[in-house]
Amino acid sequence: MAASDTTTDESLYPIAVLIDELKNEDVQLRLNSIKKLSTIALALGVERTRIELIPFLTDTIYDEDEVLLALAEQLGSFTPLVGGPEHVHCLLSPLESLATVEETVVRDKAVESLRTISAQHSPGDLEAHFVPLVTRLASGDWFTSRTSACGLFSVCYPRVNPTFKADLRTHFRNLCQDDTPMVRRAAASKLGEFAKVVEVEFLKSDLIPMFVNLAQDEQDSVRLLAVEACVSIASILQQEDVEQLVMPTLRQCSGDQSWRVRYMVADKFTELQKAVGTDITKQDLVPAFQTLLKDTEAEVRAAAAHKVKDFCQSLDPYQREHIIMNSILPVVKELVADPNTHVKSALASVIMGLSPILGKHNTIEHLLPLFLTQLKDECPEVRLNIISNLDCVNEVIGIQQLSQSLLPAIVELAEDSKWRVRLAIIEYMPLLAGQLGVEFFDEKLNSLCMTWLVDHVYAIREAATLNLKKLVEKFGPEWAQKTVIPKVLAMSRDQNYLHRMTCLFCINVLAEACGQDVTVKLMLPTVTAMAGDKVANVRFNVAKTLQKISPILDPVTISMQVKPVLDRLNGDTDVDVKFFASEAIAGIAA
Repeated sequence: MAASDTTTDESLYPIAVLIDELKNEDVQLRLNSIKKLSTIALALGVERTRIELIPFLTDTIYDEDEVLLALAEQLGSFTPLVGGPEHVHCLLSPLESLATVEETVVRDKAVESLRTISAQHSPGDLEAHFVPLVTRLASGDWFTSRTSACGLFSVCYPRVNPTFKADLRTHFRNLCQDDTPMVRRAAASKLGEFAKVVEVEFLKSDLIPMFVNLAQDEQDSVRLLAVEACVSIASILQQEDVEQLVMPTLRQCSGDQSWRVRYMVADKFTELQKAVGTDITKQDLVPAFQTLLKDTEAEVRAAAAHKVKDFCQSLDPYQREHIIMNSILPVVKELVADPNTHVKSALASVIMGLSPILGKHNTIEHLLPLFLTQLKDECPEVRLNIISNLDCVNEVIGIQQLSQSLLPAIVELAEDSKWRVRLAIIEYMPLLAGQLGVEFFDEKLNSLCMTWLVDHVYAIREAATLNLKKLVEKFGPEWAQKTVIPKVLAMSRDQNYLHRMTCLFCINVLAEACGQDVTVKLMLPTVTAMAGDKVANVRFNVAKTLQKISPILDPVTISMQVKPVLDRLNGDTDVDVKFFASEAIAGIAA
């Protein structure tokens, strides 16, 4: 008897610890306890988890938000721990309570867990347990429960009988007409996903009127969410139904008095375009797109400008060029001179993509003047967006057309007072070098790349050394011997020790790109000579460079030229020089 009592006590121990920890004043202890729920449930077994643990959790839902959040997350994966799908409904009670709390993050996580476990319910259990929960939440007194309910309709609707479906549609309609804007907002955000599971006849008779009402709501935060639903609804309906049922509302949204709603239309424009098809695009969306590109608010113009390339690409191929040349390009020309830099920058990031769509003749005649205007724009970001997308124009018209106007803009960016702008143009240099070719590059841009090596900002000097490596990889070691290496080695005799160090950094990256012969003949003698530099920082960087380039060198060169220098540095008076020299000796020996 005593042994049996001991067993009972031991089996009760986990729940006793949990209860103690959940009542502890320390939030972290309570949080740790919640995170161990699955372990405790395993120890208790499925039956006791259902009978004791779940009711206990349901009764104690009054805690710090982070504890409740952890609980809501844990319960979403609790199905196996309560005995599988036939018992999953016992998890609904604590999650229902969590779905009504004040903190949005906790409610959202509870809804996410409810959506997960809804799939594990049988149709019978959905009707007996899950749908009543949705109904209770949807008709709750507090707006918190009603907002949570909005996210649960789409997951249970497809698997219940027509009577329940009608009831769910009624409740959703009530939520769309709720007095509280937060509830209408939640309903509007879930209308699109609900539309995807509702039968087409009820979509037309029930959901479209809800959509129309939400799109005319007094709160712009509700109206803009209706635009998202518009994409889902339009993609489900036949074209004639879209024209009749959706387009009047969409036209109204694209001219809405609130810029946020117009912004949402602009942001979703290419998705809408795919959903409504080519005929409606030509008839309705092209004029709407023109209007958005001319909007009074810069944010709306910028959002529309971002979509120019994708919108043009998705137009009917037979009418594409005509529509772009007559309807889109005239507006785009105005945007190139827009007073707002964000709009110009957005346009610059996509305008180059019009070249492949319009072909060589139209690009040279119509687009090239726009590119050149943007290359001379006062905003560095606009100029950079053009330069970084040059490759698609190059494929269409060839670089010669651009090079004469391109160069002044590059030089201007390369000498910009803001170091981040200089840094960005360095990163594009290998791309430009590949497009312009070696002769043009040597003539116009090589001196620029060497100037960056002595920039007063370290980040620029560092980027310039990596840039040299990429250029050597592109143009080859022979080019490096003629044009780059002599200029780099000349820096070893510079008065400024920072420039002498940059020489070593360049050798670090160039050795690998140039190979053994060039390194031994040209670069190694300079490195060894710099071991006698009067500045300790230069001397210990010599040790680091010798270690870095040693894998490229042959054993004879290492023993005859490298090791004697490192041994000398290892006896240096400066502790840092000695340290890096010994590190290099050990690294090479390994």
